[in-house]
Amino acid sequence: MLERAARTVAVADVVVVTAGAGLGVDSDLPDFRGAEGFWRAYPPYRGLGVAFHELASPDAFRADPELAWGFYAHRRRLYADAPLHAGHEVLARLTADAPHAGLAITSNVDGLLQRAGVDPVWEVHGRIRVDQCARDCGEPAWDATTTPEVDPATMRAVGELPRCAGCGGPARPNVLLFGGDVVWDATRSDAQQAAVVELLDQVVGDDVVVLEVGAGTALPTIRHIGASLQRSHGATLVRVNPDEPQGDGALPLRGGAAEVLVALADAVDRV
Repeated sequence: MLERAARTVAVADVVVVTAGAGLGVDSDLPDFRGAEGFWRAYPPYRGLGVAFHELASPDAFRADPELAWGFYAHRRRLYADAPLHAGHEVLARLTADAPHAGLAITSNVDGLLQRAGVDPVWEVHGRIRVDQCARDCGEPAWDATTTPEVDPATMRAVGELPRCAGCGGPARPNVLLFGGDVVWDATRSDAQQAAVVELLDQVVGDDVVVLEVGAGTALPTIRHIGASLQRSHGATLVRVNPDEPQGDGALPLRGGAAEVLVALADAVDRV
């Protein structure tokens, strides 16, 4: 299957990377799979009985902003310090070498694909190092300039919390939260999407491969995007996943992102 996938990638005119949380595991980033996975990454929340979706919600920022910001401030620093792995380098190379177009679509908010040199990237759920007004006052989202300190014992933010650059009210990360996030300012993400769609519109009829990495079925946003490209562009789907590589007519490559992507790149070089 690896050789078949390599041949598919090698002859493609267009390479579309679609990436979920599994891409970051080899950078020592948690993927929060299930309540137990989340609590293993953040033990203080186990004692509180707080789940990931409860912290990552507009209600959390309204009801207990110190608790919500503690979680996001810690993640912001974690992502900033996360090392790129060999798989990121492979994705940057494959998209750059694609004859007609190379791009990425990701539900991740860590910015690692951009740091690796992939461009353009549509960040479907926003980016954690961008802030916005929590009240939707109309101020455009801005690159974060402050990040609260976090008490490691309680995972609560301490000191002054970020404020809106426009109205001076409370701020929050510019990421899509759980629970019907009607306040999320999707302007940046929408502009990225428009650029990606425009590029894909120019390559209709080309040989397109979707290289899906680390996208599961619990939150299937990325899988749905790959399926949509299969329908609209006749794309071939190559799926890299340690647990759920099958389905959707994909060429399944079972394993972690870094290991499989390096092996895939080596196989592409042999074609």
